[in-house]
Amino acid sequence: MAGSSVGADDYALARVPEHARYSWWSVATQRFGQISALSQFLLGATLGFGMSFWHAFWALTLGAVILELVAILIGVIGAREGLQTSVIARWTGFGQAGSSLIGLAIGISLIGWFGIQSAVSAAGLSQLIGVLPTWGWSLVFGLAVTLVVLRGFHSMAWVAYVTVPAFLLLVGWSIISELSDHSLGSLVSSAPPGPHLSMLAGTTLVAGGFIVGAVITPDMTRYNRSVGDVVKQTVLGITLGEYVIGLVGVLLAHAVGSANVITIVTSSVGWVGTLVIILGTIKINDWNLYSSGLGVVNFIGTVFGRRVNRAAVTLVVGVLGSVLAAGGILDKFTQFLIVLGVAFPPIAGIMVAEYFVVKRWRPDLDASRAGGTLPATAPTWVPATIVIWVGAALIGKYVAWGLPSINSLVVGFLAYVVAGRLGLIRGIGTSHTMEAETTPDVNALPATN
Repeated sequence: MAGSSVGADDYALARVPEHARYSWWSVATQRFGQISALSQFLLGATLGFGMSFWHAFWALTLGAVILELVAILIGVIGAREGLQTSVIARWTGFGQAGSSLIGLAIGISLIGWFGIQSAVSAAGLSQLIGVLPTWGWSLVFGLAVTLVVLRGFHSMAWVAYVTVPAFLLLVGWSIISELSDHSLGSLVSSAPPGPHLSMLAGTTLVAGGFIVGAVITPDMTRYNRSVGDVVKQTVLGITLGEYVIGLVGVLLAHAVGSANVITIVTSSVGWVGTLVIILGTIKINDWNLYSSGLGVVNFIGTVFGRRVNRAAVTLVVGVLGSVLAAGGILDKFTQFLIVLGVAFPPIAGIMVAEYFVVKRWRPDLDASRAGGTLPATAPTWVPATIVIWVGAALIGKYVAWGLPSINSLVVGFLAYVVAGRLGLIRGIGTSHTMEAETTPDVNALPATN
């Protein structure tokens, strides 16, 4: 499955060299594009339907802080090493086999997100154009995004340049056209129109809504030129995305009295708004598909010992995600967020603990970085890490105290640090890194900004 003519491999299993990296603003545009999407309207509307404005504001604030801390810390690792998330995991606590589990988990989760976004956009297309049923538009939309992602980071950057401004115009239009008919003061002070949603549940939805995006931040920040760029783009992108898009969703839910995002958007800006918001959805769905493909490439490489082309894998994953969208995965949206809110934070906690505190395999990364290669070997398994990951996720799921996402993240971090201090972080077996992973990606386009 060489697939070199399908599209760019985009350094799927190699370090991104300095000449192929981008300005922080270029990457920040894509980070904001990930959050300023239709799903964020849906999340804001869900909060607004069950919470007062100020309760929703604090839920968004707490959730954003969680996401920013996770994204910055793990994003710095990506920028320094120039490697995607599941590859870095080999030397940040999980080992070769453990990283394959992460790659598979990321791949499956983001196929789900891809299906959710495609299904929401398909509903808008069905209302706007008709002709095809919703499931038919799910297939069309999903395959269209797949074509964008085949060309890699460069192509996705240009999509963000076009769709992010369009989406911002939509937000302004939404406020003017719908909220101008209501008193802002009355909307802010009004009771939620739906069943009560607690602060704990609201914050968990916010953090869970983008926690996978935070955990896979290295997939994006490996294209950053400095640690400072990672901090700037994360604070700007996540803060604006949560507050601007999320709070507008809250206000629209109070104004319309519905948590149905399609109803809210079409009632506020009509068919033009529906069209623009569908285009805006592309800018997050391309990253869902991109990172899913990277995770699957690492999984195949570590489990089967074969290097496969990222673009070829993307094509297969894109078709699968489109079929899931057509099958109605949107119906499981809220439950999906809650599960993600506790299962993925421990991954980030463990990786950060290993890279910055325990440093069991940090010297291997440091030694190979100067030559632009990967360490020659990695531990095959790190049993203590798997136990910590599963245990932290279960604590996040079943301990009825605090915020589940924070619980699982902190437990994963602290447990790994303690295990490291006790000498329990040990690899079992040694896996050799494929030589092909150290070669340049001749298909990738150089950065132009």
